[in-house]
Amino acid sequence: MRKLTFALSIASAMLGSAAAAQANETVNVGICVSWPGYAMMDVAKQKNLIPGYDLNIVNFEDPLGGHAALAAGQIDVYGCTADYIPVAVDAGLNEVNVAYLNPSYGVDHVVLAAGMTPETLKGKKVAAPQAYIGQLLMGLWLDRAGIAPGDVDWVNLNADEAVGPMLSGDLAAAYMYEPWISKVIEAAPGTKSIVDTTDPEMLKTGIFMDSLFMNKDFIAKNRPAALAVLKAEWDARAYWHANVEETNQMIAEYLKWPAADVASVIGTDGKSLAGGIYMFDFDESARTCGVLDGAPPFGLPNGSMAGSVALTNEWWIKLGLMKNTIDPAAGIDCSLMGDLVKSGYRQSFQATE
Repeated sequence: MRKLTFALSIASAMLGSAAAAQANETVNVGICVSWPGYAMMDVAKQKNLIPGYDLNIVNFEDPLGGHAALAAGQIDVYGCTADYIPVAVDAGLNEVNVAYLNPSYGVDHVVLAAGMTPETLKGKKVAAPQAYIGQLLMGLWLDRAGIAPGDVDWVNLNADEAVGPMLSGDLAAAYMYEPWISKVIEAAPGTKSIVDTTDPEMLKTGIFMDSLFMNKDFIAKNRPAALAVLKAEWDARAYWHANVEETNQMIAEYLKWPAADVASVIGTDGKSLAGGIYMFDFDESARTCGVLDGAPPFGLPNGSMAGSVALTNEWWIKLGLMKNTIDPAAGIDCSLMGDLVKSGYRQSFQATE
């Protein structure tokens, strides 16, 4: 009898464990491209920072495809660039931006061909990937140089695709990032980077951001899960800050990158890297939402998210990619960040080196 009771107890415990394991809810998370700034969800998954939930993470390697999946409810959460917010609002997509994650901090450049000056660019060919932050950077820099979008001949090329035309003299300027900048400058002496996203005026625009999007129905119908995922993003950043080398290696394995390449984007000091990206902590991001007192970094005002979305919308219209002026508030939902603030959640960290 004792043996039977013991066996039943073991069986009951096993069934209880199985039921507990089955009780975990799955949240479908997407990232638009292989990029360290979007990899913190995998850190949260590996370090068990979101108890009660299983994260199913999909790498789309296709920003527009990921947005389509998010809007359709095939994924719940999506890490991608913030420049899509006005487009999503204009198209009536079922998604919103819930937090800014990190600004570009020197990744993105405009490279000027040898012998060219801003004064000689009018009528010349300039390259940038259409409907992407590279086109915004090129447009803003040209505007600062007194050149309207219609004063140049735009060519839709990614950074790697622009190398050959830059070397052949077919392009006067191009949007680029490493390693293509160094390759072009080495092969064509006199070529130079004329502006990048460490430029204070570019940082103050607040538009060169990685962002976290969520499906509206996911937020409305499963708010506890939405809050848990958002908190896990910031908890993963805290873990990275305290364990940089280990976390960089985890990210490298997840992205299938060399660890040195991960460090070349997010650095080794647990905060930022000039020439890479600047990782917001929770407090900094909450201030861009306007749900926590204080100023965000880089001269951004409190609640700057709405202004940066409006500026992006303005530039998409100038560049001929949009026709309508949208309401920035329609593409933003800072209530989740606000709920975390109300719960007492805070997080602020500085570089450790």
